[in-house]
Amino acid sequence: MQRWGPEFWGSQRSGHRLALGTAVPASGGTQTLLPLSPHAPSDPSQSDPSTKDFWLNMAALTGHLQKQAEQSPAASYYNVALLKYQFSRLGPGSAPLRLCVRWDCAPGATRVSVEYGYNAAALALPVPLGNVHVLLPVEEPLTNLRLQPAASWNLEEKRLLWKLLDIPGAPGQGGCGRLSASWEPLGGPSKPSPVAAQFSSEGSTLSGVEVELAGAGYRMSLVKKRFATGIYLAGS
Repeated sequence: MQRWGPEFWGSQRSGHRLALGTAVPASGGTQTLLPLSPHAPSDPSQSDPSTKDFWLNMAALTGHLQKQAEQSPAASYYNVALLKYQFSRLGPGSAPLRLCVRWDCAPGATRVSVEYGYNAAALALPVPLGNVHVLLPVEEPLTNLRLQPAASWNLEEKRLLWKLLDIPGAPGQGGCGRLSASWEPLGGPSKPSPVAAQFSSEGSTLSGVEVELAGAGYRMSLVKKRFATGIYLAGS
């Protein structure tokens, strides 16, 4: 499983070079930090495998932001993408939302069940998953559709959509459940297909990478952590 992590942003400040340090935890995954800007070269003399330092050329960065201000004088702020990282870890333990899909396809009946479970161990901090959607493609003519719990049926896009909101929800609700759908296919036995999930989360990361400023005279005014699904599939 590969994920591109959030980009770190630099904002306009006067002064000289500034060290931007990232702490890479021993999470069992493979991580790669990539500079996106010539204003943030890495420190080649660094020997600590748990951290990675990048130097911010503040004079060049300030000049770049001034050009942005000239091009868009009405903007309230200006951003420059400095770094992004790639995090790779295999196995079901790396998935924040575990899915188990079962298809039972007979000539006159199709039954699909999707069991889901929140995996707090996959997150650096156990924060809820928000706006959780589970999508089941149904690309065949059918009749007598039954759903538990209720789901949206999009005939044009040929899919079922369950909206689960936050996982886990309120205290005591837990973070697991089961979705099911059954129908009578009109064109013979159904063909199993993958089930997709969509969700996002605020306040944590999957990699545990942290960013900090080294040295006096500068501070982080705001640090946001967020991740969201790209292609997230389970089943056949």
